[in-house]
Amino acid sequence: MTSISDKLAIEGGVPVRTETLPYGRHSVTDDDIESVVRVLRSDWLTTGPLVAEFEGAVAKATGADHAVVVSNGTAALHSATYALAIGPGDEVAVPAMTFAASANCVVYQGGKPVFVDVDPDTLTMDPTSLRDRITPKTKALITVDYAGQPCDYDEILKIARQHNLRVIDDACHAIGGSYKGRPVGTLTNLSTFSFHPVKHVTSGEGGAITTNDETLAQRMRIFRNHGITTDHWQRAKQQSWFYEMVDLGYNYRLSDINCALGLSQLTRLQQGISRRREIANAYDSAFASTPEISPLSVMPDVYHAYHIYVVQVNLDLLDANRDQVAAALRAEGIGINVHYVPVHLHPFYQSQFGTGIGDCPAAEKAYERMITLPIFPDMSEKDTSDVITAVQRVMNRYSK
Repeated sequence: MTSISDKLAIEGGVPVRTETLPYGRHSVTDDDIESVVRVLRSDWLTTGPLVAEFEGAVAKATGADHAVVVSNGTAALHSATYALAIGPGDEVAVPAMTFAASANCVVYQGGKPVFVDVDPDTLTMDPTSLRDRITPKTKALITVDYAGQPCDYDEILKIARQHNLRVIDDACHAIGGSYKGRPVGTLTNLSTFSFHPVKHVTSGEGGAITTNDETLAQRMRIFRNHGITTDHWQRAKQQSWFYEMVDLGYNYRLSDINCALGLSQLTRLQQGISRRREIANAYDSAFASTPEISPLSVMPDVYHAYHIYVVQVNLDLLDANRDQVAAALRAEGIGINVHYVPVHLHPFYQSQFGTGIGDCPAAEKAYERMITLPIFPDMSEKDTSDVITAVQRVMNRYSK
């Protein structure tokens, strides 16, 4: 019989933590605050000099020739599909295991996302499934560096070349990562990033696209500015008021306020990734002796940036399902999450594109078993230990 002291918090026991540890959290320093204050005291709050400065810093950090900053990661994806002239009748291959924005950006342009299954061990795009989903209508593909791990780009880019497809890397999880020594941001025609508060670098909200193609970069700069060829800062330097709208664009600009925060945060990128990797290594070591859960596999020759840390619950060893495990961990003060509901299972895609259960079996099976554990640079050793203690406590309780 279970004693009171052994009870899970959800059963009336004492929780591991009294204050919930979130799965991710931003970190803002005094230097970040001072950088933003300097902009607030300047003459330019938006479309000013810090936009180009931030773009240069992002390009340098990723090894790309060009970077275009925009208002958020979704705007980055939309700008990328626009740059490649995705339009009605075009199909774009997208992995099922991702956030909805990875597919929505195709729909924004009138195209059709075709969902590709994922490798069951890494949850990145499965090259074999990709080959099966390519049709004469396929114009491009979008990869997702899931959790911060680059995809199998040798195989994926080989397929892309065989079918003359352009590639967008949704690298919103993976800035600072690399594949076989090549930095994320240079692996495909276009790479997109997010600067949301839970990401490695935050600008409050913000995003970027990197590319080595100057023509694509200029096309996206016009797109983010209503389709107008110059912005206010450029016209001020030219002492000109004249502008022309050459295409239908959007207001996807990123302000100098956001850029100042992003610039300051970017100086700590590698420091933050190093800390994330320390936490991931601690989890890996602890869970190696916990058969009830399996961390995702890491491919050789990749540098994993660990935006999130995902485990899969081995349901055949437990007297509980994923949702029961998740609820028990939350009751212990561990703010777990689930990344993600496979996109093809969302009602919009089922009703508008006829997708459904059975389209991507590996992604669907993973969704039923996955849990995202806390990982962010400001986590203390005690925070990490609390997560491990709570996970092992819940697994011991529900183990068959």
